[in-house]
Parts: sequence; structure tokens; C-alpha cells
Amino acid sequence: MSENNSLPLDGVRVIEFTHMVMGPTVGVILADLGADVIKIEPLGGDNTRRLVGSGAGYFPMYNRNKKSICLNLKSNEGLGIAHKLIEEADVVIENFRPGAMEKLGLGYDELSKLNDRLIYCSEKGFLSGPYEHRTALDEVAQMMGGLAYMTGEPGKPTRAGASVIDVMGGMFGVIGVLAALKQRDTTGKGQHVQSSLYESTVYLMGQHMAQYSVTGKAPAPMPARISAWAIYQIFETSDGEQIFVGVVSDTQWVKFCEEFDLGDVGNNSKYATNTDRVNRKDELIPIVADAFRKYSKAELMEKLEQTGLPFAPIAEPVDLFDDPHLSESGGLLDLKIPGGGKTKLPALPLEMEGHKMGVRHDLPEIGEQTADILRESGFSEADIKQMQEDGIIG
Repeated sequence: MSENNSLPLDGVRVIEFTHMVMGPTVGVILADLGADVIKIEPLGGDNTRRLVGSGAGYFPMYNRNKKSICLNLKSNEGLGIAHKLIEEADVVIENFRPGAMEKLGLGYDELSKLNDRLIYCSEKGFLSGPYEHRTALDEVAQMMGGLAYMTGEPGKPTRAGASVIDVMGGMFGVIGVLAALKQRDTTGKGQHVQSSLYESTVYLMGQHMAQYSVTGKAPAPMPARISAWAIYQIFETSDGEQIFVGVVSDTQWVKFCEEFDLGDVGNNSKYATNTDRVNRKDELIPIVADAFRKYSKAELMEKLEQTGLPFAPIAEPVDLFDDPHLSESGGLLDLKIPGGGKTKLPALPLEMEGHKMGVRHDLPEIGEQTADILRESGFSEADIKQMQEDGIIG
């Protein structure tokens, strides 16, 4: 699905006022699905482009398939250009601190007067309520929403190893935008859609809240949890490597014992059911660990694959560049990165009619499409040149 006219959101125009991860996630998903996404950046470009350390990958990952225009939104002329673009748009995305867009004259109430079909997606820290004016980050939401508690060892809350809440909040934003586009077909009107970090985290914690409701016991952090299955953890192989293995049904248990020559264990009635095995986990794990240590990593993976049991090597992110499944299936997309280099980054994890979404536009340079976008909006070459000289565009 590399041609724009074959993509599901072809014809949908999105104006994006975002930075960091959560807002750009909404934009990149819509863009991958075929929307025409125009990213409005300040003069000099989005500061996300210049992040270092763990932030160095934010811009390359979440801004492909977009066009870039640089505007001085604090000028009347720059704001006027933004308004002109929005008058013809279907969707606006923003993820700035509460009140920031309103101060610029770009809040929902004002923009909906310009375009009553506009769907305005705000990506915030919190939905409406006592916390709505707070500023939040992924880590803030993970801490106060219970995820960090559940991820770390007891007494050591630990954030997840990726911006999971930023991305999840962005995904919920996309769901809201798509639902609003569908509803607009009936009502003819746009609406304000909001997604948040905190409530997204709480949604993830729903299973643990339900666990407490059912059992009457507060769930322990995941490293200290009582697993639903006895064989569901990381094991070592003969060459010192590690593999996760799960045996999650009675049928799998029987097959596992047959394939790994554990007939005496498999035929023992005290291990017959999943509950029996969970209650005797301390007895079983050493037996299984000894069985696995007879194999190298490669040998064990081959045997587990033949057996059909759930397993996984313990991979680092850099290992994914060479993953054969991702490489052969189109799961990684060729993209340029700042500085002119090339890399491969994950495609949208979705197939439609057997096809993945590809790259139509590489990462935009700062303001790369500014002049083209203004020409499309009716500005003359003289207008564009004058605005550049006046510091209105970049």
C-alpha cells in the first residue's frame, strides 16, 4: 500500500502542532494510513529534533510521512497562515501544556468557528477533572497510575523500558479521531477529542484492579507476582544464554513433557492441572531448568519451535535490525535520519488486505515544504519571499 490513493485515509488533511512523542504518534499513524499531515514547527524547527540521549530517537521514529512548515505563530501573519490551513483541514492535533494553544489563538473554541467540521485532537496529561491543569510526562503517568509499581521489584518502582504511555495515549487519540470522522459523516460536525497519559495508564491497570476485586488481595509487582502459570519465565541454556518459555495449558504441558523426556513428571497426577502445577512451582522449576540446560540456545529454540510452545530469545533493541522475520516481512522501513544517514525503523504494526503501510515521505527537513504548502494555499512567490524576509516563515 505504498501509493497514496490506495491508503484508507487518502484525502484527509491533518494540521499537527506537536512535539516529543504523544502528539507526533497520532500524526504518524494517521500519516502512515494515508492522511496528508502538515507539521507546523516554530522557526528553527521542533526542539524534539535536537534531543540527545534517550530522546535522540523521538523525531526519526514519529515524524515520517509528514510535511514540515515553519511559522512564527506569535506574529499575526503567521497565525493567519495557520488559520488559513485549518479552514481547509479535517483534523488538528496538539499536545502542548494546558492553555498554550488558547493563548496562541489556536484553541478548539476559536478554530471550530473557522471550520465547524474540524476534529480537534488534544493529547494531554489528564482528561477533565481535578488534575486536568497539571503538566504530565510519560514517567509521571507511569508513577501515579500504578505501572511503575507493577513493573519494578517490591519497593523499587521502575518505569517501563519504552515510552509506552505516550504511544498508547497517541493510539487512543487516533481511535478518537477515526470515530469522530465517522460520526461527522452523519452529523456534518466536527468535535473536540481528548486522550491522556494518566487515564491511558489507569486503563492498563484495569486488569490488576479487577484482580483485586476478584481475590481481595492487592496485586504484587510483576517480578514478585504469583504467576497464572507454573512454567512462565526465563531459563538458562548450556551456552549461558537466556530464553523465555511459557507452558499455558494442560495440553501444552502434556506435549512439553513428551518432547523433553519428562514422562515421569508428566504422568504424575500431582502436576495434572494448571492449578496443581502453580501450587508446586517450586518443585517443578528446578526440573525444567535442568532439562533446558542440556541444550544450547539455538538447539532449544529449534526444539521449542518444532514443539509449538511459546518461547522468546531475550533480545536487545539493536538486535531487531537483523531480525529475519522483520527483515523479510517488511516490518522495518528504510528511512533517512538527521545527518543524512539511512536506517530501518518499525513499520506501523498493521496489515490491510495483506499489505503494510510504507513510506511516502521521508523525514522532512526543517520547513522543507513551507514554500510548497503556501503556494498551494494561494500565496504568490513575492508573498513567500517577503514573509521569509520578515521572519514570518522559515
